Amino acid sequence: MKTKLPIQTPNFNLFEKVGDIDILLFTRHLSIMLKSGISLAEAISIVEGQTQNRLFKRIVHTIKKTVVSGRTLSKALGEFPRVFNSFYLSLITIGEESGNLEKNLDYLALQIKKNQEFKKKVQGALFYPAIILSTAILAGSGISIFVLPKLVDLLTSLDVELPFTTKVLIFIGTAMKGYGFVIFAGLIAIALLVRTVISLPVVKSRWQKVVLTFPIYGPFIQNVELASFCRNLGIMLSSGLPIVTALSTQADATLNTVYKKYFKTLTHEVERGKSIEEIFSSAKFKYIPLIAARMIGVGEKTGKLDESLLYLGDYFEDEVDSAAKNFATVIEPVILILVGLIVAFIAMSIISPIYQFTGGIKR
Repeated sequence: MKTKLPIQTPNFNLFEKVGDIDILLFTRHLSIMLKSGISLAEAISIVEGQTQNRLFKRIVHTIKKTVVSGRTLSKALGEFPRVFNSFYLSLITIGEESGNLEKNLDYLALQIKKNQEFKKKVQGALFYPAIILSTAILAGSGISIFVLPKLVDLLTSLDVELPFTTKVLIFIGTAMKGYGFVIFAGLIAIALLVRTVISLPVVKSRWQKVVLTFPIYGPFIQNVELASFCRNLGIMLSSGLPIVTALSTQADATLNTVYKKYFKTLTHEVERGKSIEEIFSSAKFKYIPLIAARMIGVGEKTGKLDESLLYLGDYFEDEVDSAAKNFATVIEPVILILVGLIVAFIAMSIISPIYQFTGGIKR
């Protein structure tokens, strides 16, 4: 009797990745073909032929071989946790168990599309401030490296008592003249070191808690996390996933350590029979707004928790949209004021000694 050889999974490398659009097209095409009466294996084979991404094409080929060998789609997809997350796998599993795979694939396609749109909103909100800050840093760096060192000789040649601001400017210019590139290399190294330290598990949770206290940016992060939680949980409950399983899945999928801890605690307390409203109303859940607890409570009492969660998901997405518009309004004047102060400092540092020098000549 011949033994079956194990199915080899394709290797990932740094230059290949699977994007959201690949997963969206895979999900949507699979749903359409299954609704048309095409068998699962044949549908996957057709999707394989249409896939342009070479890495994802190899993945789909492996999934097809796994399904043809007699295993379920959820098991086949589970071989690729870096591509299909726990949320995706949970909906596929419940779809297979309930006989509603096509319906759940539709849910997933809609959810992936919404996630894409949501990511674009978040990226758009952060893009403009990042451009302004980057421009300010580059302009400051250019002045420090190329302009200030040339002013040092001029200012030190003046036979006058230099003001304090000018002495500070000369000190900075001298340092940049002799060690400019070393200083900037050191600053970049420090930035990378800080980023590495922040990513450490021990520091990460505390840092993310601190970030939530920041004005403007803290509430923005809060709304992003709550929009994702409410929308994902609403979709999972609509698909027939048990509440505890849905909460556990969302906790695993959440990257923010503060909210991951919240959702794990929530899962444990719901298992013990408590309502979500009762848990979220506790003082322990500082970064869960009262409106979320109350709306979820209404859904629990009326038996329409999934609808309440989906409504809240839309509500918090709208809050993210509003914050995105406010970011530019708030940060632009702040940057302009900072740039204006720096320019004024440099101008005063240069003009003051020159004015004193010309005044001395007239006497």
